[in-house]
Amino acid sequence: MSRINRDTFIAILLMIVWSVFFWASFDFRQIDYGTMGAEVWPRGILIILFVLTAVYLFQSIKAGPDAVADEPFTVRGWLRKYHNPLWCYALYFLFLLTLPVLGMLIGGVALVFCLLTVLGERTPRDLLIHAVIAVVSITGMWALFTYALGVILPQGMIFTTL
Repeated sequence: MSRINRDTFIAILLMIVWSVFFWASFDFRQIDYGTMGAEVWPRGILIILFVLTAVYLFQSIKAGPDAVADEPFTVRGWLRKYHNPLWCYALYFLFLLTLPVLGMLIGGVALVFCLLTVLGERTPRDLLIHAVIAVVSITGMWALFTYALGVILPQGMIFTTL
């Protein structure tokens, strides 16, 4: 019992959630058109999540018990400790707010660039790399969904393609 830490509990909880979702995928309505059933993609993604969570569980067990906090709880300390996730949530919230105006393509590029800049280094060279990664990844994802899969992503008011 001494090897259990918070990550172990989270990994076990996630594995239970993935198992429930996988079980629920058997209730999907079977359609008689199309080449694949509606359950194929969710089950594939859930299997990948289950495997990744199993790796997380293995690493959390291997890491050992949690370290005892040496300083008392303060809001400032909590904000300092969790500033990266808070930045991610705040930027994603802004992305969702601006999605009707900027659309998926421009908003997605801005979101990825801002996330990389907030979480990573901020030298001019790194900013250029962040911009290239944001443009290439989001444009590629947008083109895949729009042209290969035929999924119309939110276009926004600035950039309309179709």
